[in-house]
Formats: sequence, C-alpha cells, structure tokens
Amino acid sequence: MSYVELFLLKINERAQGVSSVEPLMERRPDSCAESQDRDLTDFASEMERVPEVEVAPSVQKHRSIRFNAAQQRKFLSNKVSTAKYSPLLFIPKFLFEQFRRYANLFFLFIALLQQIPNVSPTGQYTTAIPLLMILCVSAVKEIFEDIKRRKADDETNKRKVFVLRDHEWKELQWRHVVVGDIIRVLDHQSFPADLLLLSSSEPQGMCYIETSNLDGETNLKIRQGIPYTAHLVTKDDILSLGGHLECELPHAHLYEFVGTILSHQTESYPVGTDQLLLRGALLRNTKWIFGLVVYTGHETKFMLNSTKVLLKRSTVERVVNKQILMLFAILIVLALISAVANQIWTAKNVTNHWYLGISDANPTYFILNFLTFVILYNNLIPISLQVTLEIVRFIQAIFIQWDQDMYDEKTDTPTVTKTSNLNEELGQVKYIFSDKTGTLTCNVMEFRKCSVAAIKYGDNCESSDRFNDASLVQNFTKGHKSAPVIRDFLTLMAVCHTVVPEIDPDDPANIHYQASSPDERALVLGAKSQGFVFAGRSPNYVTIQVFDCEERYEILNVLAFTSNRKRMSVIVRMPNGQIRLMIKGADNVIFERLREEQHYQSKTLEHLEDFARMGLRTLCLAVADIDETAYNKWSVIYHAASTALTDRENRLEEAAELIEKDLMLLGATAIEDKLQEGVPETIASLSRADMKIWVLTGDKQETAINIGYSCRLLTPGMKIIKLNEQGLDGTRDALRRYASEYGASSQKDSLLAFIIDGETLKHALSYNCRQDLIEILIACKAVICCRMSPLQKAELVTLIRQEVKAITLAIGDGANDVGMIQAAHVGIGVSGVEGLQAACASDFAIAQFRFLNKLLLVHGSWCYSRLTTLILYSFYKNICLYFIEFWFATLSCFSGQIVFERWCIGLYNVIFTAATPFAIGLFDRHCSADSLLQYPVLYKTTQNSECFNAKVFWIWCIKSIVHSILFFWLTVAMLQHDVAFQDGKVGNYLFLGNMVYTYVVVSVCIKGGLESTAWTWLTHLAIWGSIACWFLFLLVYSHMWPTVDLAPEMVGMDKYVFSCPSFWFGLILIPTMIIISDIIQKALQRTLCKTITQEVQERELLNQSPANFLRYPSRQYTEEDIGVFVSPSDDPHQEHEPHGYAFSQEEHGVIEQSDLVRVYDSSHPKPSGL
Repeated sequence: MSYVELFLLKINERAQGVSSVEPLMERRPDSCAESQDRDLTDFASEMERVPEVEVAPSVQKHRSIRFNAAQQRKFLSNKVSTAKYSPLLFIPKFLFEQFRRYANLFFLFIALLQQIPNVSPTGQYTTAIPLLMILCVSAVKEIFEDIKRRKADDETNKRKVFVLRDHEWKELQWRHVVVGDIIRVLDHQSFPADLLLLSSSEPQGMCYIETSNLDGETNLKIRQGIPYTAHLVTKDDILSLGGHLECELPHAHLYEFVGTILSHQTESYPVGTDQLLLRGALLRNTKWIFGLVVYTGHETKFMLNSTKVLLKRSTVERVVNKQILMLFAILIVLALISAVANQIWTAKNVTNHWYLGISDANPTYFILNFLTFVILYNNLIPISLQVTLEIVRFIQAIFIQWDQDMYDEKTDTPTVTKTSNLNEELGQVKYIFSDKTGTLTCNVMEFRKCSVAAIKYGDNCESSDRFNDASLVQNFTKGHKSAPVIRDFLTLMAVCHTVVPEIDPDDPANIHYQASSPDERALVLGAKSQGFVFAGRSPNYVTIQVFDCEERYEILNVLAFTSNRKRMSVIVRMPNGQIRLMIKGADNVIFERLREEQHYQSKTLEHLEDFARMGLRTLCLAVADIDETAYNKWSVIYHAASTALTDRENRLEEAAELIEKDLMLLGATAIEDKLQEGVPETIASLSRADMKIWVLTGDKQETAINIGYSCRLLTPGMKIIKLNEQGLDGTRDALRRYASEYGASSQKDSLLAFIIDGETLKHALSYNCRQDLIEILIACKAVICCRMSPLQKAELVTLIRQEVKAITLAIGDGANDVGMIQAAHVGIGVSGVEGLQAACASDFAIAQFRFLNKLLLVHGSWCYSRLTTLILYSFYKNICLYFIEFWFATLSCFSGQIVFERWCIGLYNVIFTAATPFAIGLFDRHCSADSLLQYPVLYKTTQNSECFNAKVFWIWCIKSIVHSILFFWLTVAMLQHDVAFQDGKVGNYLFLGNMVYTYVVVSVCIKGGLESTAWTWLTHLAIWGSIACWFLFLLVYSHMWPTVDLAPEMVGMDKYVFSCPSFWFGLILIPTMIIISDIIQKALQRTLCKTITQEVQERELLNQSPANFLRYPSRQYTEEDIGVFVSPSDDPHQEHEPHGYAFSQEEHGVIEQSDLVRVYDSSHPKPSGL
C-alpha cells in the first residue's frame, strides 16, 4: 500500500470515528514503539478520554490547503476566547448559575407567590425588587470579570507576526492569520497557529522549539522541514511554491498529524509530526522559520485540548445551600403549624366571632392561609445575603489586587482576581497541585559548582549566583598537581556535547550557543567562563580556544544520551593524534565503568552528596584513552550496529558498552535549575499549614526528583517509592503491596514520598487500582508525578477532589496546566514567560509562586473568616427579627397579621442592618498579617472549617431564636398594662412592633461589633450609624403621610414611642441582657477552651509575641520512620542518599544527536529569510 493510499484510508477512518491503521491516542514521538504494545483495555480508555471530531458523511473528509493561492473554502478564524460568557448566551448561562443557589430559587418562588391577590401580607414587590437588585449586581460583577478575561484574550489575539500577503511580508495581528497563510516566525516568538514547517535558517530546514508550555518538558525539540521545501529560504523561493497540502481534519491528539504535499507535477511528499509546529510552542535558537498555517483558532490542537470553563462554586456556598434547605423545611413546618392553628381557632370561634365573616371563607382558605404564612416567614432566609456577599467578595478581590506584597516589580505584574466567588476557598486549601517548569523553576540552567581531582570549587562567596571561583583557573595556570586533570575536565566540558555555536557577524567575539539541552548549554558557558571557549563546529571537527590558543578536535563518533544509558559520550582525535573517549553521565553509571585504580572516587562521591543536598543537578565526567587498533576493531562493530535493520537501538547500546569502560574519573559538575524566588521558603511555610504539595510535570523523572530536593519538597531522610511499571498487572500488584504496608490506614502523614510516571499513572487511574492509589497518595507527605499529559493532570486533580473531599488548588503557568487549573476548586495562573494561557483560564493570576504564601495564609484566612462570620451574622439578625412574626401570630390568632410595618420589614436588611455585615466582611481580621505569615499553623482554623460548619450554623440559629423570644416576650411583658396617650389613643400592634423593632436593631448592630475582632473607625461608623439611621427614619417616616401616600398607619408613631417611659426602660434592659449573655458565653469559652486563634488575638492586644505558644511542634521520627523499609537489594523503588543526577536531552527526535552535530558548519553564514 502506498503512502498516499494509507493516508487517505486513515482520513476516511478518522471521519468514521475508528481506525485500523493505528490506535487513535495521544502519544509522544519517542514512545511510538511502546504505544504499539498497549492492550485493548488501555486503547478503550484512550478512546473514551480523547474526543474525536465528528464529521458528517456529506462533509469533506480531509483538509486541502493551497500554496500561494485562494482557498476553496473558508476556515475557522484564528481569534480565540477563554471568556466565560458570550453575548448571545450570557442571560441563560448567568441565570442558570444564579438559580443553582437555593436562596435565589426560593426568593423567586416567594416573589411569584406575592403576585397572587389577597395572599401576601407584605405587598407584591417586597421580594421581587430586592431579588432583581441581587441579579443585577451579580450580573454587573460577572460582566466586569469576564471583560478582564476578554482583555487577556485580546492581548493574545493582537500579538503580531509576519505574514506573506500580496507578495510582501506584512506584520499582522494573530487574529487576522488564516489557513493557507505562509508566515515568518522569529526566534523567541510563539507560533500563532498550528503550522507546517517549510524551511528555516538552520541547515536542512531544522529548527528548535520549546514545548514546555504544552507538555512541561524543559529540553528543546527539533523539527525539520522535508527536502522538497527545506531549500526555500527567501521570499521569492516561497512565492514559487505551488501545489497544495492534503491533511487530516482537526483533532485533539497532540502528537498525531498526517498529511501529503502534492506538487503541480503530481508528485507527493509525506509530512507528519516532525514537520508540525503547534500553537503554544516557542521558537528557540533559530533565527526564523517559514510555516504554512494548517489549523487556526479553536481548531488548533492546543485549544482542542483545553477543557470547558467550569462554573465553580465555593464550599461555603454549598454548605449555605444545604442549610437553606433545612431552614426552608423549618419555614414550611412553621407555616403549616400556623395554618393549622388558624383552622383550629376558626373552628372554635366561628360562632363567638361571627362579625369577622369567618363562616364566609371558601374551601381554598387553608391553602391561601398557608401561602400567606410562607410569605410572612420567608425572611428567615436573608434575601440581602446574596447581594451582600457579591459586593463584599468583589471588594475583597480589589483588596487582593491592591496588595503591594504580591506585586512583581520586575514584570510590572500585579495579582489579578478573576473569580471573586472563590475568595473564601483560598482559606481552606488542603492539596496544592503545582507545575514545575516556569512555576517552581525559571527554566534557566546555571553552572554553579564542580569537583575536579577531589577538590571542590564554587563554595566561595562570589559563586552565590553563578560559578565564579578563580582558584580553578589559578590551579591550572600555576602548575598545581591537579592542572592536567583540570585541563581534561574543562576540555571535556567544551567538546563533549551537541551544542551549535552561532557567531555574530558584526562581533565575532560574541558567540551564541544553540542547544536542545539546557544542561549542555550551561556546561559550555561554564567552560567558556574559565577560558575554554567552544568556538566552532563543522561536520567533522570541533574548535575550542584555550586562553586564545585554538585547538581542533576531530569528532569520530557520538554515542547519544538516552534515559536508559544515562550518559553521553564522544570519541575524538586529540590535536596530538591520540584517540580519546570523553563521557559524562550519572554517577552510578560512570562509577561502575571506572578502572580499578581511582584516586578521586570517594571524595567526588562526598562532593556529589553535598551538591545534591543543595538541589543541584550533577554529572560525572570521565575520559579513557583508546588504542588506534582497538578503536578500528570497535568501529566496525559500531558501524554494523548503526546500519542494522532490526533492533538497532539495543545493538548500538551494546556496542557502546564495549568502548565505554576503563574510565578515569575527572570530577563532577553541579548545575542549578534556578528556582523562582522564594520557592523553598513558600513550600516549607505551606507545609507547616498542613497543606500537601504535589508536583505534576511533563518533564523527566530525574529532573523532577532533583527539583523536589532543590525546593525542599523532598528531604534526604524521606522514604521514596518510585513506581515505574509498564503494564496494568504490574501496576496493580505494586500498588496493592504498598497500600497494604504504607497506606493511609496504617501510616498516615509519614515521611513518605511517592513518585510515579505518566505511563504507570494511566494504569493506576483505572478502577481496579484507584482505591489503592488513593490510599498511598493520602499517606504520603510529598507526591511527584512525571511525564504527565495535560489530561492526566486534570484527571488526578479531579480524583482527589471527588474521592478525598478536600479543597484543591492547582497552580501553573503553561497551556498544559489549563486542564488541572480548571479542574481544581481554585485555579492559580502564573503570569510568566510561558505565556498567558494559564493566567487567562485561572481564577487568580499571580506573577510568582512565592505570592501564593500571602494569598493563602493571609488573604485566604481573612476572606474565609470574614465571609463565614458575615453569613452567620446575616442569618442571626434575620431570624431574630422575623421569627418574632411567629410569636406574634400566637397572639393574633394566627391570622397572618404582621407586627411590623411592611416597609420597615423591607428596609431592615437594606438600610438598618446592612452596614454592619459590610464592616465585618471587609475590615474584620481575626489575626494580623504578620502573625498569619509567621505562624502558618493558624491557617488550620479556617482549613478545618472550625468557625463555619453545620454545627456552628445551627448554634447561631438556636441562639437567634432564643434572642427573638427575649425581644418579643419581654416587650409584651412590659406592655402587660396598656399604655394611654394624651390624645386618647392606646398602644396598638404597630406600637408594640416598633418597640421590638428598635430593640432588635440596636442589639444586632452591637452584636455585629461583638463578633468583630478588629474595631476600625469604619466599624464604629457602621454600628452606630445604623442605629442612628433607624431613629432618624422613624422620626421622618412617622410624618410622611399625607404628603406622600405611604404608611398612614405610622402617623405620629415617633411621638407615641419616644414619649413612652417603658420604651426607654426596655431600650436599656433588653439589649443589655442580650449582649451581656453573649459576653458571658464568650468569656467562658475563652477561659475553658481557648482556641489558638483567640490566644494569638489576646497576645497581639497585649503586644506580646505568640512565639512560645505557637512554636510548631516538630515531630520526632523514629528509626522506623526514617530508615529503609526494605533492603536496597530487594527493592528497586527505594531512594538512597541523592546524588542529584538530572539531564535534559531530547530522545529519538527527528534527527539523532550523532547526525545533528554533522549537519552544522558554523563558518558558513545563515540565510536571512527575506
């Protein structure tokens, strides 16, 4: 079968949703052989997880794109949007989100009931108008937050790129790029769409790309244009390109692409993933590339891998929803009791009180009476709560954004709150899922230290940021006994690599190094800083300058790095004609290949351990001189292995084993994968707050472990389980073994770390392994997951969110982190060098990982404490007032008569008690920011929901019911003997109601102050201003009629109330009794069972340090805790003292490393691409 036939068959089968050619699954180029061995179960699970583009039979089954010609059909725009709403769907989507809240649904029901004639005792619009206000405020807030998302999208859509239009290069915005455009992307620019690589500034159409934004891998990858287009290096060349591209329709598989270029001469040229440049990737170490736009906008693979924006709700909101259901049930019971009691009273008094017309009631009287009581008692659920929460959250979000401690001056980036509905979730986080590259690290490698001939270099003060130890060069130049070893060491650093130099034509001394491995580039720069400058590369030679003296080394062979080999070597012919093997790699693989007599091995091992404790990435360097005859014999074996048609990789490794032996150890290098500022301190602080931090990365296992030690997530005394199984059975057996011995039930919160790769995790997430996996994960202090796809990140976060029932937070900076950011309860995007995809999709955006410390420990704690107190206080004040209607019903024969004037009822939450909740929600703080940062253990109070749960909620409700009894019945007792006024009138129900109303307003406002722990001038203004507002309102409202046709029954009420001595006596007695009872209760609680937070509050008030009280108890671990759990010979999963090996290098790329170094000639100029 020809390639074209195979391609068309694949296109046809993909359109039908099946494939007999190859499994439709997401796979990496370097794991093609492994993916063919996947069993049917894995294939089925992949089919379920990866969406396919459905294509109708009548629709075109493949995409045809013409070169330099108008397209036959219009394709999707390149404009992308991560906004939550669209103009067309805003109203239905917004209303759906709002009416998921039971309170809003309940008030909608009440508002509809009030429209029934002669049913509502409080008027027709007393609920509808506040509900409409709530929805309007919420809508404005949602629109404002969505506008911020659209602004971020605009920043992306308005980036510029050079597009070939009208035979000229024109700089256009990304959103104007269309399928079929040929574009010119420059070094360090992102690709605006999915492109087919045509040519580049590099030999043979190669280019380097960085995909850390997509898969988290730090090493650069190589892509190469096909020979048919690789020679097109000018504008005129590109304009001469004819024919068209036939390729498959858009789909979500990142590492699948099949296409064919058909020329005008009907010749066909296959293209695949090696020519595909994905949106979200970055061009690196390449001056320019020409690319054909294949997929745009939401049809790019990056966007197809993005999950839908979820509508998130906070845990507090869910708890409130459940309690509202309970209150609604109580309301219904009260309404039923009242309706039944009214029926009983009516039956008994139908004769005695015939003048009331009771006998004329129709059969539906009971139902209407029941609905009347439902409306009468509906304010037990505070309608103002939702609008208060919305406003408070919005202002809290502004406070977070104003925090100067979370502002990054270097990038001029403040913290941005995109979803203020989740402010309180920040105070309850238990699990943090973090990306590595760009989030914990800067993705910048720096040569820091080295050990040469058993002497350590780089421990001086000048080497705090980068290697700057003059003693190394001094020992070399002054003839120290280690000088020959130093020369060989630095020569190896300058020669043994695949780096390509690029000499600036305007300044020959300025050399730029292109490298797919950031480690290799760091080593070359380290050698350059010591006078050993890598100056040039040709297909067969490497040129270095040793203190301005040029030396040429002939490259005979390059033995490539792989994960299995853990080493890389080159065989060179020295300037003196001697053949030498230069090798670098992991300490264990180098040490076992050393010859017997080694002078530096033990001391080098000590230095390796010192470097590893500092979190540095280490490599051992060694050499071996090879006899000419021996080399010639080996060369024949190696050539046969390199040309083998079967099992070539294994045969090459076997050939390498024959030559990589009898090594002489030179020393070791230590490279720092630079962490973001403050990462170790932040992780330590969050861990003390009992948060579990997991690192989920697409990078290699060795690199991830090294960063784990560097950022102090892993410590040398930890037990480490490494799980790297290839099949389902092996994964299941290993998980069961570890779960039974170290699961959550047997050893919780132990010093245990769990490290697993993406291939094993795929099996572990299956249903028959899931429970064992969860047990192990819960028991671990640290978890690192490597080689993970974006989908696996989201799946793991979802698993913990659903099974563990804990609040999760995901933080990342790349497009590969969007899934887990959206899957977690709280998503944090880092506005870093990776781009803005994660920040656009997040709930909060910060510039540095270290800002997470204050965001959670301070703002999270404050927001949670403030909002929960606000919620409890809102229910308290409403139940206090509106439960009085029930007590009054017992005196009014359950007639449905209200004891308060209707507009007084409506304005209770809007004016008279509105300011105090705002003061609590915005200005209260249970502890100072300094204490919260210095003593992270305080975070546990909010994390464990100690101040807000069902128990606390109902204690407040019961207390409010008791207070309502005191408010009403004490007032009734005072008015037991009727009051007569000078105009002959006596106290009526409104006189009683206004007295009770006054006592309630005064008491609940002071109660709000009692619940506040930080009294600011705004708190005083809210409390005393609210009380004053009621008295002023009563004075004015009592004289509005008949000037305003409103409340005639209230005329003169101020005179009656204020002239009554009983009123003033009750104003002193009743609020005092209520407040004193609360003070006594608080005093007893603080005396008998004081919380940590209360202790800190008191010490802060006395200006005393809470250090002695809050010193975090360091757990004493036994030998069993820190010892090995099986012997090293029996358990391959045990991690010993770390030696810090880590090395980033692309494996099985489009061009092998041995071939890569032979296609470059740095002496030849590169095309300009114009």
